[in-house]
Amino acid sequence: MSIAVKVDEDLPVEVADILRRAGHDAQTVIQEGLTGTPDEKLWKVVQQERRCLFTADKGFSNARLFSPGAHAGIVLLRLPRESRAGYIHLTESLLAGMDIESAIGAIVVVTPGTIRLYRADKGV
Repeated sequence: MSIAVKVDEDLPVEVADILRRAGHDAQTVIQEGLTGTPDEKLWKVVQQERRCLFTADKGFSNARLFSPGAHAGIVLLRLPRESRAGYIHLTESLLAGMDIESAIGAIVVVTPGTIRLYRADKGV
């Protein structure tokens, strides 16, 4: 199964490329001319399009503001130090380590060595 994804501008475009190669419908904030869009407005666009947001922005990890089950999903890629290669590796690890369809409606936090899935039915 394929999912619809929006890749935030804080991630390299290669993340979208990897997702596309895996068969997913991946669009980027940059390609759509949404660079610099405030988070609130970007979130509305993502929700209108029913896309799972891939981002490195910690602001989207707040489960009180972005309740699991109330959206199409958030995948938060977290590194101790930002790096293009690191985000690419985390994306590849996510695809290899879990069924990405599980991200729909959930908050997924991907760090080196771990993937945490927060769903409405499992608590946060």
